[in-house]
Amino acid sequence: MRSQPLFNPLDVFEVNIKYDDPTSSHKISSGINDLLPFGYKRPIVIVCIGTDRSTGDSLGPLVGTFLEEAGLVNFHIYGTLEDPVHAVNLNEKMEMIHQKYFRPYIIGVDACLGRLKNIGMIKVGSGPVKPGAGVKKELPAVGDMHITGIVNVSGHMEFFVLQNTRLNLVMKMAKQIVTGIVEADMIYSNKETNLQLEWDISTETI
Repeated sequence: MRSQPLFNPLDVFEVNIKYDDPTSSHKISSGINDLLPFGYKRPIVIVCIGTDRSTGDSLGPLVGTFLEEAGLVNFHIYGTLEDPVHAVNLNEKMEMIHQKYFRPYIIGVDACLGRLKNIGMIKVGSGPVKPGAGVKKELPAVGDMHITGIVNVSGHMEFFVLQNTRLNLVMKMAKQIVTGIVEADMIYSNKETNLQLEWDISTETI
């Protein structure tokens, strides 16, 4: 199932954050909250794509596992080390999400390959992730927003490159993404609560 992004292609938003930037988690949180649909009562679903059978491709399920352990207030998590979302079950998982939630706002999280100088870069932006693109697989795009981490260099033998990516880098990137999402969840919760209070007050005065 192909998610329909809720952004104007002419108004694309994306921030690039180096994982070892001391303010990286705050920048990730800010990037997320700049795109979330506040006040629309849409369930926020984070789909963490990947598999622990490949070191480089484990970024998504690591993020999902750490988020599940963190106990988020508003965001729903799919894709963990125990129950991953990957090429084989992606369509099935997306159909299940759209059956369970009404008009979900989906954040796709995935590892990707890029230029050597950009390894360790985390991108938060509007529009979907395109899982499998780095290894020439045709899979449906996922999400209204994407969070991707460049874990290694692209160019040739991508599958082999992902298999031989350093777990140390992937873990550090996953932890920064998780910290940013947890912060974003708290901010989202506070803003939604305040919006509800404002709505309650305004309806009482009518």
